[in-house]
Amino acid sequence: MISWRTLRTGRLLMQPVSWEDLPELRALKADPRVYAVMLDGVRNMAQVAEDLAADLALWGELGVGIWSVRDVEHGAFHGITGFMRRSDGLGVALRFALWPESRGRGLAREAAGAALRFAHEAAGIRRVVAVAREDNVSSRLVLGAIGMRECARHMRDGNEMILFESLKATHLDGRVALAGDLRWLEQPKP
Repeated sequence: MISWRTLRTGRLLMQPVSWEDLPELRALKADPRVYAVMLDGVRNMAQVAEDLAADLALWGELGVGIWSVRDVEHGAFHGITGFMRRSDGLGVALRFALWPESRGRGLAREAAGAALRFAHEAAGIRRVVAVAREDNVSSRLVLGAIGMRECARHMRDGNEMILFESLKATHLDGRVALAGDLRWLEQPKP
């Protein structure tokens, strides 16, 4: 089903997850190559169903959630990207998880960037966070490439975690201020 929440990039078709995606979500989230480094780790069948119910509820609550990420040409399932409300109180968080076979081609950057733009522009989410392990260089590179900036570090389960954030720009009087930032940037005149 195509909806206003469906995103299309140069190579990807991103649709809000649905119950039809459950078999692919179960496979992805049960695979330690994909989910071992994710918050809450590898998921069993019941946990994946609970995650999907929470994802659908978040779409209703905030206008954002998780998208399935598919090849625009052939429909192959690459993985997921989107948002969750973090249980540790850090806020609405961007996350992405792709099959190892889909990595290394810029697909995570393409999908996560489209999701982040949607959150700020379509859903009006002011602050989006993301957390990556210090040793997860690939995820850190994706987050930096889509404009998220490091804002804090903390330890979790013996791992150093890096908190990234993206702040929606606020436009006032021809100037732009990043939300929560006191620096003003002059907008070029049209």
